[in-house]
Parts: sequence; structure tokens; C-alpha cells
Amino acid sequence: MVKLKTPEEIEIMKTGGEKLRNVVAELTPRITEGVSTNDIDKWAEELIKGQGGESSFKRVPGYHWTICCPINEQVVHTPPSTRKLKDGDVFTLDIGMYYKGFHTDFAKSWVIGKPKSPEYISFLETGKDILTRALSQIRTEKYLGEISDFIHEEITKRHYFILRELTGHGIGRDLHEDPSVPNYLDRPVQKTMKIVPGLVVAIEVIYSMGTEEIAYEKDSEWSIRTQDNSMSACFEHTIAVTDTNTIILT
Repeated sequence: MVKLKTPEEIEIMKTGGEKLRNVVAELTPRITEGVSTNDIDKWAEELIKGQGGESSFKRVPGYHWTICCPINEQVVHTPPSTRKLKDGDVFTLDIGMYYKGFHTDFAKSWVIGKPKSPEYISFLETGKDILTRALSQIRTEKYLGEISDFIHEEITKRHYFILRELTGHGIGRDLHEDPSVPNYLDRPVQKTMKIVPGLVVAIEVIYSMGTEEIAYEKDSEWSIRTQDNSMSACFEHTIAVTDTNTIILT
């Protein structure tokens, strides 16, 4: 069941999203060649607490870290470890904050240092651009399926691949709520949810350079990678729909 948010609840989430943006702005410059993902996780935890929030991801049963930190072919849910970032790695920061009873969720991918291939820059700019354009189309009376279809069409137009098993999601008092927001049209548009005031969702553009298929990493309870080990990326924002506009909360 979709839990629509009141204007007062959206205001709380707006503040939480601003605080999460502050965390990301302070954390990002520290993420450089030679630091471990454990280091990044520790800094993220400290920064979130400094903003008066809690880690959203630590509230997921069995997940004991503040961030997910996929690298290269890893896609989502990769826990921190002693692994150190190398020059040319494509790193994804996936982070959520729980503030005054509500979650916000954010992710971005970028190259550490110098890219190993010029194509990686184009690959990453594609996801970032498509998310921005998708969010600009979210407004009342449209269908969520129109957003899903737009993302899929734009990704495939660039000859990249949507990872179909991984989707965006509703968000609020729970980190993952209804509705699911896939990055492709899985039913007729009119059978998807109509966008209405009070809808709050995390839109996630999750894609790869070589496949639509995922695999679970060996010896990891959480980490998901591309089946063919091709490069992957994720760009995510939490957004809220009101009577008058659509707000990017993160």
C-alpha cells in the first residue's frame, strides 16, 4: 500500500534531505585514492550524527554499515571493507539518513582520479543526465510508468543496459515502501500508479555497460555485481510531489 505523505511530513523530509546533502558535500572530497571504504563509512556515520540524524541503512535488518559502496562492476548493496580505492575506480556512494522519523536516500557514481577509459566519463554523465531529466517530468496526473519508460528508452538509446531486477522505491517512515519504481515499463502505462500529491519516492537509475543481468558476489551476503563484470553505476534522488510542484529532497 502506498503511504502518501502530508505537507507537514514532507517538510520534515525536506529538512532531512538538506541535512543529507550537507553530509554528502562534506564527505565527497574525502573520498580519494588510497582511502578504504571502511574509512568512508566511519566518516559518513560521524557526519550523519553531526547533522542530528541516524543511518538509514543500519535500520535494515542484518545490515551493519552506514553506506553501501560499490566499485566498478559492483552494482548495489556492497558493504564497506578494508578495500582501498585505486586511481581510475568507478565508485558509488549510496547513503541514507533517518531524521525525525523519516528516511531520505541518495546515490551517485564518479571516477576516482583519472578515468581508465574516456568512455567511463560518457557512461557516468549519461546516468546523471537521465536522472535529472526524468525528475523534471514528475508531476501530478502523469503516470510513474511514463518515468520508467523514459529512463529505459534513454539508457538503451546510448547502448547501455538497465539492471531490471533493481528498482527505485517509495520512502518515508520505512526506507523501502510501495510503490516500486522500475527503470523500464513492466505493464501498460495506465496500469502504473498515477502521480498524486503526497507521493514520495526514491528514483534510482541503475545501469551497466554490458548486461541487464545481475549476480551475487561470492562470499558476500549483500553485494550485487553485473553478471558479466561490466562497469555499473547508480544515480538516485528522493523526491516529493506536492499540490504545486515536485521537490528534489536530496
